[in-house]
Amino acid sequence: MPEIENPVVIIAPDSFKGSLSAADAAAALERGAREMLPDTATVLTFPMADGGEGSLDAVLAAWLQPALTMSTVDALGRSRDAHYGLDLDGHRAVIEAAQANGLPHVLDATPEPLRADSYGVGLIAASVIERGARDVTIFLGGSASTDGGIGLLRALGARFLDANGTELAPGGGALASLETIDLSALKPGVLETSWRIAVDVTNPLTGSHGAAHVFAPQKGATASDVAVLDAGLTRLAEVLAATPLVAQRGFSAAGIAALPGIGAAGGTAAPLVALFGAELVRGAQLVADTIGLSDEIGTADVIISGEGRLDAQSLEGKVVDYLRGAKSTTAFLVVVAAIVDLTPEQWSSAGIDAALPLGSGVENRKELFQYAAPLLEARGAHAIAEWLDPTDLDEEFRDDEGDGIAAESD
Repeated sequence: MPEIENPVVIIAPDSFKGSLSAADAAAALERGAREMLPDTATVLTFPMADGGEGSLDAVLAAWLQPALTMSTVDALGRSRDAHYGLDLDGHRAVIEAAQANGLPHVLDATPEPLRADSYGVGLIAASVIERGARDVTIFLGGSASTDGGIGLLRALGARFLDANGTELAPGGGALASLETIDLSALKPGVLETSWRIAVDVTNPLTGSHGAAHVFAPQKGATASDVAVLDAGLTRLAEVLAATPLVAQRGFSAAGIAALPGIGAAGGTAAPLVALFGAELVRGAQLVADTIGLSDEIGTADVIISGEGRLDAQSLEGKVVDYLRGAKSTTAFLVVVAAIVDLTPEQWSSAGIDAALPLGSGVENRKELFQYAAPLLEARGAHAIAEWLDPTDLDEEFRDDEGDGIAAESD
């Protein structure tokens, strides 16, 4: 049993999509943890996100600012409202790309993976720059497009032309015909803006691990569509590298395509990084820095996190990946997940001290969602019990019969 009189416990879960926000998950875990902790314990809660859903809420909570709303379009060009945020003085802006071109917004329509684009995200970016923001963070993740960000750049005034000087059709399907990028009509302030692009994956732009091959099938792309999209992204990198503004930065086509994380959201970051010098950062790290978790994590004796599914992707840029890398070597890390899809050997070797399935004994996904809060509360207590003495747990924390439901909850 740890001999710590005044333990510091940090609770930092991601959201449980379709069930609980990160803030609600953190509150439930905290209630459970406090049941097992002495009154002298310090419990700090930090609702987290990894650059995808929930990132905007996390940053605005830290800024003490409300979400703003504007009209934009989805990945298929249909009107929709989207949230974004500005800090108190209006100089910094935060955009969650999926608010505009998120995949859930187009599930009611026939998939158009070659046409879907990021123009709606660009409309938000253009609006905040027009309002005076000169520090713009865009969180990528959950997009419905694989257009290499050309839709976003179009909304900022760029033109993408073929060999005849004709503007390309929307989407990534036409990118293979790209010949020239015309920046002469960029909106005022775009080049003077500091861009930060937060990603939650490490995939490159092209190739077998790139944006098209890994993510486009989730957006309705067939094998032939994937080939077209990958060829288009390859061509985009070539034309970007030949653009004078990019050449001055010393980028090569291969260098652009190989940047870790640049394949996020269908390659949306590629022209922003190459043309505007945007900083490509891990979403979880950026959120942690913004909300103050980075300043406190080194003090923790116990860290309790949570997410929908703990799997191999959790260890590549997600919240859990950030926590295992940022914690002290002595901190005890517990992850609660609706589905634990790693073996004990895998999560242990990754620096996780305990992985607790949320849904043990729950019969179906609907029931899991319905009872997520009390289940998380129980797992919060279980997490502290694991830290105090994993060999002497009460029966209420033991579950030898199941390891969670089989349905995916990511």
